[in-house]
Amino acid sequence: MRQKRLFIAFLALLALCGPARAQWNYDIPFPKPLMAAPDTVSVTFIGDLMMHEAQLAYDCYGFLSELGSITRDADISVANLEFSLAGEPYTGYPSFSAPDEYAYSIARHGVDVFLTANNHILDKGRKGLVRTLEIYDLMRNSHGIRYTGCAADPVSDTLLNPLVVVGKGVRIALVNFTYGTNYKPQPDWPRIRNMEKAGVKEMIDRAKRRGADFIIALPHWGTEFILKHSREQEEWASWLAGQGVDLVVGAHPHVVQDTSHVSGVPVIYSLGNAVSNMSKENTRLELAVRARFVNHPDGHKEMLEPELIFLWCCLPGTLRFNYVTIPVADFIGRRSQWIDPSDYDNMITTYDRVKKETGIYEENHKAGNH
Repeated sequence: MRQKRLFIAFLALLALCGPARAQWNYDIPFPKPLMAAPDTVSVTFIGDLMMHEAQLAYDCYGFLSELGSITRDADISVANLEFSLAGEPYTGYPSFSAPDEYAYSIARHGVDVFLTANNHILDKGRKGLVRTLEIYDLMRNSHGIRYTGCAADPVSDTLLNPLVVVGKGVRIALVNFTYGTNYKPQPDWPRIRNMEKAGVKEMIDRAKRRGADFIIALPHWGTEFILKHSREQEEWASWLAGQGVDLVVGAHPHVVQDTSHVSGVPVIYSLGNAVSNMSKENTRLELAVRARFVNHPDGHKEMLEPELIFLWCCLPGTLRFNYVTIPVADFIGRRSQWIDPSDYDNMITTYDRVKKETGIYEENHKAGNH
């Protein structure tokens, strides 16, 4: 009897260890949760947004309608607003006063930060600058925009210059300054941040004290209509790199200029015009820059190589009956959609010429790949 009980117990043990039970192995722990994926913050820059007299007759909302994937899809989008909002009468070159609606339409197309340090910001004098900053302050509350490069008073100057923006745990300082203005600034406030080293260093040092992970210099500099950067620009780029700047994105020449790396820092010397009525050679082709910053789960942060995207400003009666800026790559091969197909040919010719002369090739999508 005892042997029988032992045999039954043995069979029961085999049943427990048999194939039907083997698929449940309770000694193997459940897999640990995967490490969190890194967060990537994208910051996009577009160049000079102008408002020439001819543009005043058109609906400004349409100007940026094709740039949604570039401005709206970015976590932070930055543009150079090269005009004042001095009120009526509205005027174009050489003394710009644009309608307030232009600034609002730019914000509605996804631009978050307005750059104000440029040679046209004082076109209507101190009174025009005061009103411009008042409108931008109102837009901060209504549309969430920020601006940098100018300030109404010392307290604002401390907060806005540099402007520190934060996305997904990454702190990015924007340092905007200009070589000068077309009209002499007044000695009192508002203040425009100029291209002089003591003041620029002050902003960079302030960015560091405010805990910026990355510092981006946004100079308004260079020689108009020249596709190559000047010696002065290169010397400044070298100095900025030495001060700890991580990226330089310039404006003012109204054309795309060559790019490079200076002491390891990517330098885009000039973006060109994002929107304007200019028709001079090369002035309708522009660069957008997409910078990406990665915040790793272990706290390490890095900047990826900036991506470069060519844009083309279509004048009324070419692609549409309004001004509209388009990504060139998205419209290659679509000549039949042009109202004036010869302007498509002009775009392609300009695109090829500027790539050759600057060494920027969009298929590389990188700064300084030449």
